[in-house]
Amino acid sequence: MLLGVRHHGPGSARAVRAALDQYGPGVVLIEGPPEGDAVVGLAGDAGMRPPVALLAHVVDEPMRAGFWPFAEFSPEWVAIRWASARGVPVRFIDLPAANSLASGEAQGAGDTGGVDADTVRVDPLAVLAEAAGYDDPERWWEDAVEHRASAGGDALAPFGALAEAMGALRETYGDGGHADDAAREAHMRLRIREARREHERVAVVCGAWHVPALGERVAVAADRAVLKGLPKVKVEVTWVPWTHRRLSRASGYGAGIASPGWYRHLFAAPDRPVTRWMTKVAGLLRDEDLPVSSAHVIEAVRLADTLAVMRGRPLAGLGETTDAVRAVMCDGSDVPLRLIQDRLVVGDELGEVPDEAPAVPLARDLVREQRRLRLKPEALERELALDLRKETDAGRSRLLHRLRLLGIGWGEPVRSRAGTGTFRETWRLRWEPELSVRLAEAGVWGTTVRSAATARAEDEAVRAASLADVTGLAERCLLADLPDALPVVMRVLADRAALDADVAHLAAALPALVRSIRYGDVRGTDAAALGEVAHGLAERICVGLPPACAGLDAEGSAAMRLHLEAVHRAVGLLAGEGDRAFGAQGSPAAQPLPGEARDGMQERWTGALRSLSGWSASISGLLRGAATRLLMDDGELAADEVARLMGLALSRGTAPQEAAAWIEGFLAGGGMLLVHDERLLGLVDGWLAEVPGEVFEDVLPLLRRTFAEFEPGVRRSVGELVRRGTTGTAGVVAEAVTGFGAGLDEMRADGVLPALRLLLGTEETA
Repeated sequence: MLLGVRHHGPGSARAVRAALDQYGPGVVLIEGPPEGDAVVGLAGDAGMRPPVALLAHVVDEPMRAGFWPFAEFSPEWVAIRWASARGVPVRFIDLPAANSLASGEAQGAGDTGGVDADTVRVDPLAVLAEAAGYDDPERWWEDAVEHRASAGGDALAPFGALAEAMGALRETYGDGGHADDAAREAHMRLRIREARREHERVAVVCGAWHVPALGERVAVAADRAVLKGLPKVKVEVTWVPWTHRRLSRASGYGAGIASPGWYRHLFAAPDRPVTRWMTKVAGLLRDEDLPVSSAHVIEAVRLADTLAVMRGRPLAGLGETTDAVRAVMCDGSDVPLRLIQDRLVVGDELGEVPDEAPAVPLARDLVREQRRLRLKPEALERELALDLRKETDAGRSRLLHRLRLLGIGWGEPVRSRAGTGTFRETWRLRWEPELSVRLAEAGVWGTTVRSAATARAEDEAVRAASLADVTGLAERCLLADLPDALPVVMRVLADRAALDADVAHLAAALPALVRSIRYGDVRGTDAAALGEVAHGLAERICVGLPPACAGLDAEGSAAMRLHLEAVHRAVGLLAGEGDRAFGAQGSPAAQPLPGEARDGMQERWTGALRSLSGWSASISGLLRGAATRLLMDDGELAADEVARLMGLALSRGTAPQEAAAWIEGFLAGGGMLLVHDERLLGLVDGWLAEVPGEVFEDVLPLLRRTFAEFEPGVRRSVGELVRRGTTGTAGVVAEAVTGFGAGLDEMRADGVLPALRLLLGTEETA
């Protein structure tokens, strides 16, 4: 008996169950890879909860894989569970995964059995729907199959009618545009013959498109000739959790359905599916604090039923229920409908597989870690805030960082809402079925997450393309707490740092190294060796920075400015960490840098910035302005000296483009400086007023780019100050401008002292 179905169709699933009850086969054959026979018995396990999928992957190349998903409402899954409950053997009869993966045509990831428009070039649903007078194939299928409950009688009759329709289509369209169906159907026919020799009653559950070909009389020799010479690889098969989201077409899965959550509801609802659906919708909206009452539910059901009658449908479908919900519960708004679509129509259901399912040792270790840390994988995207001072949260952070090193993107770090301290982390988590393939692929590195991440980090260190890649890897090793990988990483880092003379490379590497020291201190790991390397890099940058900045063009200067600012922050952190940064373990050997050495390094960096800030025709105005601003922010330049340097940069002897570049570099730290220092504002205003008209259009884009980075309030304040009274190059703002007088208003200053004492936690002294 050939039972042609639509994959993931609840109506087909109900029909298959009724047909099996009536027919009582001695064996059930399922369209799927025969390698799945070894694990199909697990489908009856109490720990198996759909949606799940058969995963087949090439042993030596795990990324070459195919999925065969099953949902609770999939006809194939219903047939498997029916047979398991009655002790009836189940076999898969499709083309082996060993052949389909060898040829790169694994059908499990996109085959629909010929009744889904996404994979069959000639869509049978569209043809049948058009013949029935429907313009929407999905709506026709729902009306003809999904919404028609069995009313008794012959349960096999619908399959005969569907087979007749598909036979007419195959006569007209042949293979429908998929030439590989010939090999698949030949293999299925051979397996069916084998089963018929052993059992009197054989039930075959397959895509309806294949039914005419499987019922066709073809010689055994002809089928074997089709299969002869097919490429073959060694594969492994197991069960993996799947998600409703991956069953939807929006996920890119070709054999999917647009509304898995809705179809699951149709399959599971014992009666009154529309009423029960509206109740679910009302519960979801109430959870989101939207006012939905019982009266809303009653009225929505009435409206959906009325729409179904007006549109000539046997039962209100998803379109009618959606229109009713929009009108009654959402006040005509589509915003709540997006939530309903995401949570209910598609859904975030994540399946489960029993522990007995075959898995690589790495996957088993990950399951143990997830249970130990109480970090359950979920299909619904969520944010996880971690406090690294807590042991459990620190363990979760280490696990997520190790998985990222292995290329398993279960979690993605995001900006923390609770603060920017080094003891906080925030992750965005979502478990996707494809991560099972990533786990299989990463299994070549080790049998546990820690050992695999260590081996992967060591390999990345050896193959790193640049010094910055190595320092970034060192940071990731500390975040993941992989002390066994650090010796290899540090050896490569020391070798690269000693040989690399490019200041830009050194500057790109230093910030990650300094962050590693801070993270190592927070997480209780030994970062002393990193401190030594970081100090050496900083020394070499201080010596080589001025020559490296000479003769750079505009693009090179812009890149170097970013390095300059990053190194400035890194040196400040490096010097400010004190003994914590270089002696986290407290031993004398772990404290190679006394305070005098660190202070000397800060002085050398300040000297390098001073050499850049001074006048030099070989160094671009952008870098000179940036160096001046950094020195001023650190208190290394007095206000008078800053005004003098700005006056030189904006003098008549400086080209307008060069002067504009100096302003861009100087003001890159923010525009509040111009608001609070009227002398500097006056210098900029006076220079701008004297720029010749013929070069003003060349200068304007540079100035617009600079001022566009300011906050809107800062731009308004600067414009208002200039409009009200900035005069001359001396920058003396008219005293009529309230709040910007030339002298200090001690009375107004005294007014803020109580607030400052409260913020700083200091007590008032006499």
